[in-house]
Amino acid sequence: MSSYVIGIDLGGTETKIGIVNHDGHIIEKRIIPTLVSKGSNDVITRIAKTVNELISEKGIEKNIIGIGVGSPGSINREKGIVIFSPNFPGWKNVPLARKLEDLTGFKAYVENDANAFALGEWAFGRFKGAPNIIALTLGTGVGGGVISRGELITGSKGFGGELGHVIIEPDGPLCGCGSHGCLEALASATSIVRMALEYKKRYPQSSVFAHENITAKDVFDSAKSGDEMAELVVERATRALAIGIAGFVHIFNPNVVILGGGVSRAGKYLLEKVEKKVRSYVMESFWNTFEIALSELVEDAGIKGAASIVYFRLR
Repeated sequence: MSSYVIGIDLGGTETKIGIVNHDGHIIEKRIIPTLVSKGSNDVITRIAKTVNELISEKGIEKNIIGIGVGSPGSINREKGIVIFSPNFPGWKNVPLARKLEDLTGFKAYVENDANAFALGEWAFGRFKGAPNIIALTLGTGVGGGVISRGELITGSKGFGGELGHVIIEPDGPLCGCGSHGCLEALASATSIVRMALEYKKRYPQSSVFAHENITAKDVFDSAKSGDEMAELVVERATRALAIGIAGFVHIFNPNVVILGGGVSRAGKYLLEKVEKKVRSYVMESFWNTFEIALSELVEDAGIKGAASIVYFRLR
């Protein structure tokens, strides 16, 4: 009998919910607005309602082995509690797993969304089963997850793996966490746009500013075309990313460093710049011991990552 997992990618704007099989194939999925402003009870109730509808429509109630949730913020992994999430006002010590269990009847597991991304790569990605993985999500912020010798590294309280808040430039830009010069403040999509806007007075004719609402993609596209301002921004962002990766390589000695999130869509251009810089920052003994790669899970990375939480916990 086939078994399935429900993967829930809980986001600040929308929540993606899918039925995922053991091979990582999404059988069915739904996207609903999160509507954080309505409070945690409303959000969880609507998620559970969607989960129950999906399962009922497919007639697979007896085939579900669990629910996995990838949630932003600090998570109590053992109890499935969202301790705090900056983009979810009022979400403090929310017993997310228990509430979902009460409303669906299925065992639920919760992980930080960046850790879920790392688990998704371990379970379903190109490097499936690799014992040592570093996964970085380069989106609105920078998230990180580390798998070492087959175990997810989360530390004494379960908050470990916050790779986006490693400080790269001590006197650098202010980060959303309150510190300065974090990797997130230099290599996220948000920071790339911010740096471009800071150059606007000096480079008003940059092709980047032909766009009404600038995105990180616009910056990378202009850099590829030789735009001087865009190249300066990309150089700073990729330098920061390379410094961070080099440090992670020295600490964790991974098989692979996987880049995901919106910024990773810059593709080969991003990869080549980062690879070249990382090589100059790591000790020679580490050369050729690891690979830097782009995630191939793309749009469904959140759902698959959430689903992989269940498979990882039930190994």
